[in-house]
Amino acid sequence: MSSLVVLVGNPRGGSRTHLAAVAAAEEVGRRIGYEAPPEVVDLSGIGPHLFTPGPSSTVEVALELVAGAQVLLVASPTYKATYTGLLKAFLDRLPGGALTGTVALPLLVMGSPRHALAVELHLRPVLVELGALVPSPGLALLEAEIPDLDRVLADWTDRVAAQVTGALERRATA
Repeated sequence: MSSLVVLVGNPRGGSRTHLAAVAAAEEVGRRIGYEAPPEVVDLSGIGPHLFTPGPSSTVEVALELVAGAQVLLVASPTYKATYTGLLKAFLDRLPGGALTGTVALPLLVMGSPRHALAVELHLRPVLVELGALVPSPGLALLEAEIPDLDRVLADWTDRVAAQVTGALERRATA
């Protein structure tokens, strides 16, 4: 079982979403005592396999990694006030309850603060539907905040780290 996994739903490789997601996972990992770097599932590299008929070993490996995570940080840019269709297509491949016991942290990168609620209204519910425990709040990261990412992540992690630790402790005793 993987401890900390990042799922990046941006269709472009090397994106700001990828950068922010990995940095956020590393910060959360430090705060909760994980020493290993996060494993990353970047959907930009497997996107074409999601839309071809028939099984794909690339997709299956990614699904297993995500479903086996203890802590899963799910990140996407905001498109049309929600997460990407690429991320939706991947999450739709997970069976119901696949994230039961997983602590999931939603993160959306957005150009406008008008979309700030999307992380709570759109991304959180699909993670809960899949069985994940989702501490509050998710991170709505404005593109304009990326130059100050360390401060933004420190503030956010101050709010969620204890919740993540508590959820992991409850999971261990269940």
